[in-house]
Amino acid sequence: MKTKKSVGLTVLALAFMAQGVIGYNQIPGWKKNYAPKNLELQQGLSPDQLLLALSGFREMIAGILWVRADAFFDQGNYDAILPIIRLVTWLDPKQVDVYATGMWHIGYNFTDEESRSDRRYLPSAVALGKEGAKNNPETYELSYETGWLFYHKINDDYSNAVVWLEKAIKVKDIIPARRNLLGMAYQRDGQLEKALSYYYDVLDQANDALVKPSESAWGNHSTRDTIENMIDVMVVRMGQRGVLGARKGNSEVVEFDTNPQFDVGFSAQVTVVNPRTLRIKGTWNVKPIGTRIRVVLRDANYPGAIAAALDWDGQSSVTLDPPKDLTFMQDELYIRNRRADKTIDMSRDPTMYPFVADNYILEFYYNPRSAPPHIQDKFSWSGEGMTDPNFLNTEVRPGQRVIYTSMNLTRDQVLRRGAWIDQVPLLQTKNYVESGIRNIKDQVIQIPGLLSEPAPKAGAPDTSNSTDSLRTGQ
Repeated sequence: MKTKKSVGLTVLALAFMAQGVIGYNQIPGWKKNYAPKNLELQQGLSPDQLLLALSGFREMIAGILWVRADAFFDQGNYDAILPIIRLVTWLDPKQVDVYATGMWHIGYNFTDEESRSDRRYLPSAVALGKEGAKNNPETYELSYETGWLFYHKINDDYSNAVVWLEKAIKVKDIIPARRNLLGMAYQRDGQLEKALSYYYDVLDQANDALVKPSESAWGNHSTRDTIENMIDVMVVRMGQRGVLGARKGNSEVVEFDTNPQFDVGFSAQVTVVNPRTLRIKGTWNVKPIGTRIRVVLRDANYPGAIAAALDWDGQSSVTLDPPKDLTFMQDELYIRNRRADKTIDMSRDPTMYPFVADNYILEFYYNPRSAPPHIQDKFSWSGEGMTDPNFLNTEVRPGQRVIYTSMNLTRDQVLRRGAWIDQVPLLQTKNYVESGIRNIKDQVIQIPGLLSEPAPKAGAPDTSNSTDSLRTGQ
């Protein structure tokens, strides 16, 4: 009985292998789309997994594994999902949704206890998107997702966002509304004329769609109206911010909104209040809310590091684990009432912030291209309306005026060891002035109301707190 069972299993295994061989050699497109040598798989398969792959059950096994991954998502077991994503995309490289979900998972889901993303994963997210786009050139989706990753999550390397979004719009299946993001990417990349020209091209396509009978007529009208509004807004902003006036041959002298340049007055003080815990205080002269200043703490010799960022596109293949011996923390200082005060606690995430190196760089960085429109209305897209006597920098981002400075920290300072056990590490920019205890009025955003008193005339006594003025309404 055992002999017959063994013979049966052997025959079944040979049949599976024969089916795989036939599929490999005879089925058109198998070598091109599914052969392992074309998929750049870096992780090995066990013999039983390889047998299933060769036997023609690749797509079925991939589907079963992805269902299992969904359960891990529900449980929050994110580490277990990574190898499944990698195996599914190898078994079935046409699984566009798995590639897209994998990119989002790798780029967004790994965070510390204070919801800061582990940016050591981002090069793998980019590499996965590039691989998916290569294996699925017939759809726009993975080129678009890769461009979105650069535009939104990385939020600094806009030239790569443009590259991938340009690839996406060339594919016929792209959703019309998703074409618009390329225009925004052109603006953030400083290609303003190209952005405006592109919007007019998209408007022509939207008008053509209105002529053709369609079940989505309302959607086509909405798309056309949206693009028209984007063109109107951009033309107005280019005029007010001095872009149109700066064209060659225009000798007219106009006081644009970017003139005179505004001194942002950045300064910062950093205190290592506890091991792996920084308190950062800073000043910023801009009154309107909306400024976010990037803060990066990283190894001084981090591979591929550039000012307040990394070479996110520098990884050729997907890796399941980030470099465990490197530290890269990124956060933001939110400015309110021209001041910032933030405590960054990394003590609860030693795996994400291992602090193995001896030396670290703490960086402060502000780029107007990532700013909201009401801030850009003064600073413009590339910082033409912004200045700072201490930290204005035109080199770390060629063609842009940004705010940048850095400080050096040692491992002993960050961990409060050695000479720093009883001594508090304190670093600050040369222009930092401790403001001390401020009046409570400085901590409240004053919003005029219907009963607000008018501002007193010059030289007149201030009676805004007078009981008589409150009673008489004067």
